[in-house]
Amino acid sequence: MATSSAIHFPQIIFPPKTTCYPMKRLLLPLPAKVKCFQGKLDGSSCLKQVAVTVLTSKKEEVKDILTLFLKQQGLSSTVAATVVNKSDLFSEHLVSRLHILHKTGYLTLTGKELTSTEIRDALSPYLEELSRQHGDNLINMIEHFPRSPGEVKSAPLTPSQVKRLKMYGRAMARVGETVLVEDLPPHVIYLIELGLDLEKIRVMIRKFPSFAYCSLERKVKPLVEFLLELGVSESDIPRVLYKSPHLCTLSLSKKMIPTMKYLEELGVDKQKWSKLIVRFPIILAVSRQKINSVVSFLIEIGVSKESIGYALTRYPNIVCVSVEDKLRPAAKYFKSIGVDVAVIGQNTPQVLAVSVEGNLRPMTEFFLEKGYSMEEIAMMIQRCGVFYACSLSRTVKPKWEFFLSMGYPRSELVKFPHFFCYSLEARIKPRYALMKGCGARWGLNTLLCKSDIRFQKALKAKMEKTKNSVNLSKGLEEKNPIERANQNGNFISDSLSPSVLSSENHCFPNHKQKHSEDPPPEVKSTLPL
Repeated sequence: MATSSAIHFPQIIFPPKTTCYPMKRLLLPLPAKVKCFQGKLDGSSCLKQVAVTVLTSKKEEVKDILTLFLKQQGLSSTVAATVVNKSDLFSEHLVSRLHILHKTGYLTLTGKELTSTEIRDALSPYLEELSRQHGDNLINMIEHFPRSPGEVKSAPLTPSQVKRLKMYGRAMARVGETVLVEDLPPHVIYLIELGLDLEKIRVMIRKFPSFAYCSLERKVKPLVEFLLELGVSESDIPRVLYKSPHLCTLSLSKKMIPTMKYLEELGVDKQKWSKLIVRFPIILAVSRQKINSVVSFLIEIGVSKESIGYALTRYPNIVCVSVEDKLRPAAKYFKSIGVDVAVIGQNTPQVLAVSVEGNLRPMTEFFLEKGYSMEEIAMMIQRCGVFYACSLSRTVKPKWEFFLSMGYPRSELVKFPHFFCYSLEARIKPRYALMKGCGARWGLNTLLCKSDIRFQKALKAKMEKTKNSVNLSKGLEEKNPIERANQNGNFISDSLSPSVLSSENHCFPNHKQKHSEDPPPEVKSTLPL
């Protein structure tokens, strides 16, 4: 029987070579979540399909690394952030370079996602090379990428800008490489003696040229003595001045002391001024108008007047955060997902300074994807809002992956979201290994909250308890001592009384020596006396 499953190909007729047909380009629709990314690097182009969410998250990491690099070049945090926000094309250029370096990395839809360390290691040498190539024009190049600084037509400088440039040149000349140590300004020599490195002093002058002209006797020395009186340690003085060199130009009696008194009236703990200044020295220079705007906002969202001082003491940086650009959008977002904003404003106001689109919303979407309800997420935020200010890719995701390997129910994170605030390598992993090694099973709160001393005591107590349990179980499994003696051939009558058993005169002579040479410990300890 002939088979009927033969495959028949239709006849293909090729047209004559002289015949011309109009050609139309076939457009295939791309999935909604995929877009094209094109970057240019050293004359070569890169066109890849990238998941939008992956590209956005990695672009944010690239921006963080670029911001850190600019700060290392001497820019302040504010200036560095401003430059990066104006340099989207350069950030995309860096993302494109990452793809060139890691062709199987996160930019392919099926590739493995790069870690933050890999991204930093890949970009740092390139950024350093650009810094060497462009020198003082580096910032201009980044802001106007891909145009070269020579192609950018700059507006004529204003008289004030010309004056500032001249002042900057004269200021840097006072601490230049060719200047001998003994020829440095007196306040610079004084700060070097306090422990401030000369290179850091140059960075301070680069950020704030007026610092080069500060008077030692009228400004710098009185400020240092004032900080020491507040309780700031001498070893922390260089750190404070490096963070905020312009404090040396402010008046103690007209600016800093009145600002401190006003903050104390709002409830800031005067006993903690030394810690506040070390953490955030710029608080001494904040205007009263700026402080009032932040305080009014906190009261507006429900923070009581009695708690304002507590909030400012916990997170003094909030007085420098824009109400309209940062605080209000974050409060509105938290309120939309069911969080009591007053609790956040009082206990963890720093989370209100975080970007909604860059951090808060992606964090919420991450936990929703992991199966948590919006009510559980809101509860986690109210219990430990500060973890929402952590980096999703660098902090939360690695700790989440390790949490899954620990064997806890997912509800444990709702009870203790502080888990994400502890160091994974320095605290979570070592303590979990110790707990597991001694056979304990504690909740995350008990595992991580205890101090090192209390944690060691808890481990020791658990190990002793385990040891006693093992010894007890061994004792229960041991046979009756008399039965063991009988099995060894050392017959002892069951009719003998305990008093008889304890007397050497009633032991059988032919077995006495054997017992003395190898007395079973269990028998020796359990025979009645």
